[in-house]
Amino acid sequence: MSALRKVQYDMFTKSAIPALFNRHSAKLDPVPFLAAAHVFPMRVNNHVAEDLIDWSNVPEDPMFQLAFPQPAMLQSSDLERMCDATRAGVPRVHLQNMAESIRKKMNPHPASQKQENVPKLDGVDMPGMQHKYRETVLFFPSEGQFCHAFCTYCFRWAQFTSVGSVQTFKSNNAEQLRRYVEQSPQVKDVLFTGGDPMVMPVSVLRQYIEPLISKSGPRHLETIRIGTKSLAWWPYKYTSDPESKEVLALLAEVVDSGRQLALQAHFSHPRELEHPVTQEAMRLIRMTGAQIRCQAPLIKHVNDDAALWRDMWNLQAKLGAIPYYMFVERDTGASHYFSVPLAKAARIFNEAYSGLAGTARTVRGPSMSASPGKVGVIGEDTIAGERVFVLKFFQARNPAWVNRVFFARYDPHATWLDGLRPAFGEKQFFFEENYQEIISRVGEGSSGQLLEML
Repeated sequence: MSALRKVQYDMFTKSAIPALFNRHSAKLDPVPFLAAAHVFPMRVNNHVAEDLIDWSNVPEDPMFQLAFPQPAMLQSSDLERMCDATRAGVPRVHLQNMAESIRKKMNPHPASQKQENVPKLDGVDMPGMQHKYRETVLFFPSEGQFCHAFCTYCFRWAQFTSVGSVQTFKSNNAEQLRRYVEQSPQVKDVLFTGGDPMVMPVSVLRQYIEPLISKSGPRHLETIRIGTKSLAWWPYKYTSDPESKEVLALLAEVVDSGRQLALQAHFSHPRELEHPVTQEAMRLIRMTGAQIRCQAPLIKHVNDDAALWRDMWNLQAKLGAIPYYMFVERDTGASHYFSVPLAKAARIFNEAYSGLAGTARTVRGPSMSASPGKVGVIGEDTIAGERVFVLKFFQARNPAWVNRVFFARYDPHATWLDGLRPAFGEKQFFFEENYQEIISRVGEGSSGQLLEML
């Protein structure tokens, strides 16, 4: 596909799996993949299917692993049940009920997002908003709670399935967002997230952004960020879609308002960056004055290789983007399939980092977005005869914790913060008592609001 010609967006959901496999890889049995797609959300488009996936290498191909729910994402007993039901042609409602019972076992809303992050305005919960860290507010626009394609590892997978329907974070109240930011002078940064806000028509995106950048908008707001996978999954949004010029014009307006604008671009594999349309889209975005900051989780079967990350970060820097974060796969969904032990994650990060040009050494990680904050695994060491993980807060509910180094007992199998224990015989990590104090006050507001306790 060319960056200069218009390409129509074609979407494929799970019902298209048999036809796609028949067209591209007839050797694959579609039933196990259909079974997985009944449980996990699936959306693929023609850019992904035709330009990014190497069908000669499926199912091992990393882009195929990234886009199509894999059978092994289900526990063997659940997979067998779903396959049997799929082959038997059981009623759709029965399949949905089976899938729902499986999803409920998968920690659909990790890091206590629903309980601990929702702020209050005039004593009332703000739906579609999270204020975990003092300076940053997350906003989930209702019209942006889906993506151009879905990632199999997505930690917000429950946003796109029925298990998330009751608790889905979303709001269409742009005025409420403006009022909240206006009344929160500590907030310097608003992050629009989802889903993917860049699936929205530009007129809708404008309705959310304009109140924040107008002359009557909050003067203390310095940065607007947009979390998006669109540069990888549908770069035509910026090059040749009918609204591409209007999208770029809106980005330029944000910059012209005196605010910093950053697209938090999710790139999981170098192949996404190598596509010429993606590179042209990045060039056009940078011409508006916006930054592109790149982040992704470390995912088994997709990118668990140091040379891959080294090459991806160097290419990002070459294209004028800023390598930002390597995340650890969250403890939700099919984490048993995708997660990488923290010891291996640290080795991959440090080996990749050692091969970077200086301009790419802006990246941080591997980072666990846990309930207390973003905890980085700096590496491992032996101190006073004990083998330990060296940990550090990159971001935290209490800003006093940020950059504080602490230690956990080395565990080669641990994949998340809750699997670690304090080193040197300590009964708890340094932050735990204060963290319990903070969450005991969630009835008053989110941690980002309650500055007097910090």
